[in-house]
Amino acid sequence: MQFDLPVDDYVEATAAATAPAAPSQARSLLERMPKWLICIPITLQWLLLALRYQSLTLPTIVNPAITSGGLVGEGKLEYFDGMGPLALSATAAYCAVPTHKRHTGSELRELMRSAGLSFPVVAKPDLGLCGYGVRLLANRAELLDYLLAFPSNETLVLQQYLPQEGEAGIFYIRDPQAQTGRIIGLALRYFPRVVGDGSHTTGELVAADPRAQRLLNSPRHQPGYNAHHVPAAGEVVRLATIGSTRVGGLYRDGSDYITPQLTRAVDAIARDMPAFHFGRFDVRFDSLQDLSAGSGFAIMEINGAGSEAIEAWDPGTGVLAGFRMIFKKQRILFAIGNAMRKKGFKPLGVLALAQLNHRQNQLIARYPPSN
Repeated sequence: MQFDLPVDDYVEATAAATAPAAPSQARSLLERMPKWLICIPITLQWLLLALRYQSLTLPTIVNPAITSGGLVGEGKLEYFDGMGPLALSATAAYCAVPTHKRHTGSELRELMRSAGLSFPVVAKPDLGLCGYGVRLLANRAELLDYLLAFPSNETLVLQQYLPQEGEAGIFYIRDPQAQTGRIIGLALRYFPRVVGDGSHTTGELVAADPRAQRLLNSPRHQPGYNAHHVPAAGEVVRLATIGSTRVGGLYRDGSDYITPQLTRAVDAIARDMPAFHFGRFDVRFDSLQDLSAGSGFAIMEINGAGSEAIEAWDPGTGVLAGFRMIFKKQRILFAIGNAMRKKGFKPLGVLALAQLNHRQNQLIARYPPSN
């Protein structure tokens, strides 16, 4: 599947949607560090917080209406299905497709029609992370192929495709004792892309770009671009549906765009969900001006207690500053969990949490490749 954008449209969209992007080759120090090395200080802080609060799994009750508080093993539909009318109106249209049986074309048509969906749509596992299994589907034949490759007796989500170039992760928290919440982080996400020079193919441009090369090396990903296409000089070619760093996406810290208007809009959405206190809203938006004004955005999905501080991966953010962001969110996570425990909620046991994590990892290995 091709993701070419005319350069004039791209420049206009980028100027309207995002702060100036770092070069595609730029990588933060955190990105260059081995994952195991990053996990050491994060795990140590988690253990210290667990010792302080006398619970290793305290964060599993920060959002009590969601499995494990959204730490691991929860479904995307758990967030959507608990929404009130205000939150639903801000969320891209979706429908659930259970895979306990083989669906006919007419059944799928009716499911989509009743949800107000038409092709193209984004298909994603109900239980997933980091874009695994997420595919842009152009027609019914592609949907049927996706269903054939999807694990049986599970659930997938079809969602309206949002074409906006702007994408952001908005990190929200609310003290259970408070009437209103606040935004403590905002990450701008850039899709993997290359810029044509009029002589090299897209495949050659990808091979020469260290960040774009992740598309070729990422497990469970199927590149959807035309490797033989020769983009014109200055032509921007989008390389993937998803914007995860695992396939070459780029994150930038967008905290300058957090405003009282945006905070009020996100807080109203979060309070239209049952007992939601901690998590990240992943949204597409029309322009940064609209986003800052608290309008012109649509929610793609929501993450709970397991949400990452993805703005820490901004190439302009140093290692210490990045870890400060991560540590701050873990402290808040445990503090909210402690407040919920005082309200009578009981954290999930370690074994139950491990089982949820095991099931999630097993399923990810069986999903169709992302694109």
